[in-house]
Amino acid sequence: MKRAIFSFVLILVVIGGHAQAAAEWEMLNSEVESLYQQGDYIQATSVAKKALQTAEQTRDPLHPDVATSLNSLALLHSAQGQYTQAEPLFKRALAIFEKSAGPESPEVAASLNNLATLYRNQEQYAQAEPLYKRALAIDEKTLGPDHPNVAISLNNLGQLYEAQGQYAQAEPLLKRALAILEKALGPDHPNVAISLNNLAQLYQAQEQYAQAEPLYKRAFAISKKAFGPDHPNVALSLNNLGGLYRDQGKFAHAEPLFKRALAISEKTLGPDHPNVATSLENLAQLYRDIGYASKATPLEKRAATIRKMQR
Repeated sequence: MKRAIFSFVLILVVIGGHAQAAAEWEMLNSEVESLYQQGDYIQATSVAKKALQTAEQTRDPLHPDVATSLNSLALLHSAQGQYTQAEPLFKRALAIFEKSAGPESPEVAASLNNLATLYRNQEQYAQAEPLYKRALAIDEKTLGPDHPNVAISLNNLGQLYEAQGQYAQAEPLLKRALAILEKALGPDHPNVAISLNNLAQLYQAQEQYAQAEPLYKRAFAISKKAFGPDHPNVALSLNNLGGLYRDQGKFAHAEPLFKRALAISEKTLGPDHPNVATSLENLAQLYRDIGYASKATPLEKRAATIRKMQR
């Protein structure tokens, strides 16, 4: 099941440079952020490349603006399952921030989180864990224990443990992350929805369905309100809630949720995105569970084709 992840575009204050170039970079960055929030990753990637080109042409190679653009572009590649393209961009951004902002800066912590998430998504857990731990230590030291960035680091480390079946280690981290975000951002913030999804998935993995369902439903309501009905985050919530019902044998409840999630993902991310493969796999498994092999097989084949494209 597709896991929700915290990933965000770093937008830094422009320092120095020609006024016209700075204005252009800021405009492009704002456009990238807007397109990212809309789930239009393909167009956002095109604009992010222009922003990076502008930064490289008008800034010193080690300027934070260059790192910001590298990070943004890497996040977009990662969101589309293009991990090979994302990794060197994340690493270069991290190196720049370590030199320009310092090794214990919030920018470095954010870069560490993003690179670690890239590894986690590829199940390279041993590479991800020390990066997450370093990011958490930096955030707690520089921002204090109740800052939203601390919640992001807690959430990411908790998800890493959950992915490895280390539930007892994951739960207190995910609960603390949720409490921080609700207090700092308010109960209806999109990041609260992501945190709710992640805690619900932890309970679902342990078959604690009664604890998971209200969390999933609340996350869905927040995402739909914040992003509109056709955003990838909404599809994520639909997939998660559908998976909960499927695990409980509530197939009639699950099927329309999986179908809607698939339609949203195809529309917003394109037909070959990993999230589309996830939706196809979820729907296929549902059909297998109820004995409709003829419906499951073509979905499984299409999902397998998408997965091969991402390797």
